[in-house]
Amino acid sequence: MIHRRTVLAAAASAAAAPAQAAWRPARPMRIIVPFAPGGTADTIARLIADPTAAILGEPVLIENRPGGNGTVAAIGVARGPADGLSLLYCSPAIQILNPLMMRNVPYDAMADFAPVIALMRAPKILVVRPDFPAQDVAALIALARTRPGGISFASAGIGSSGHLAGALFGQMAGIELLHVPYRGTAPGVQDLMAGRVDMVLDTAAALLPLVQDGRLRALAVSTREASPLAPGLPPIAATVPGFNDASFNYLVTAARTPADAVDATNAAINRVLAEPTTRERFAALGAEPLGGSPGDLAAMVQEEITRWRAVITAQRITIE
Repeated sequence: MIHRRTVLAAAASAAAAPAQAAWRPARPMRIIVPFAPGGTADTIARLIADPTAAILGEPVLIENRPGGNGTVAAIGVARGPADGLSLLYCSPAIQILNPLMMRNVPYDAMADFAPVIALMRAPKILVVRPDFPAQDVAALIALARTRPGGISFASAGIGSSGHLAGALFGQMAGIELLHVPYRGTAPGVQDLMAGRVDMVLDTAAALLPLVQDGRLRALAVSTREASPLAPGLPPIAATVPGFNDASFNYLVTAARTPADAVDATNAAINRVLAEPTTRERFAALGAEPLGGSPGDLAAMVQEEITRWRAVITAQRITIE
């Protein structure tokens, strides 16, 4: 992923300039969220909606369209009017992972969408049960090398971000881990605390409260550098050079949307992301705001595609 300081510098620069005046929405805008209400993505969409509306002069409404690993929402935006009024809230699934893991994706992940802005990244942490014998990442790797396939990790399901993060960790560390998929993060974490699996690599926001309560033990954070959202934890990259992973959310719109509409929306949301209040609210959700230009976002997406193609191909990960 593009280095955080580079992205934030671009966001600050965009925030310092006035929003593009050539385009204003003629009626309310919508952010289409491919998840049910109440999750982190839905919350972040709602956090940026009202201040963005205040800048652009029209309401920004949230529409939840879960289903099909994001494909239901994606199709709605891809086939809708290219007027800049509908934004698609993307997790990596829609453009990055679905085309790599699904046999038939009902949209063109690149050609059907125009990048708007990177919203946030959320670091993951590597946690084990309190009685696990390894005290750090190096010891975990050494232990796994003596037990090929004998160290297990839980995830929220095949193709989930936790599954891919664990697969990336195993591949880069040169160890064989046993993946145990669950129907969601919570049951996997419950089995970790019960001693039925050995580790989980998932978002800091979900796992840190359990670490603070002593029910789990954290070994490292997934981002390239130490993160203020996971204080005191070394990066996995300190032991596995080059390791870097974080949940990454962003906005796109329909392809063929006029550039002035994309630029105006980008400038408005950059201003929102640069606000101290926004940064505080994101931090409470375990997320770091990003921002930057549509070109920055396009480069980040391509970087993620390259990273995950290698993992998914090597591990032969597929979903239906």
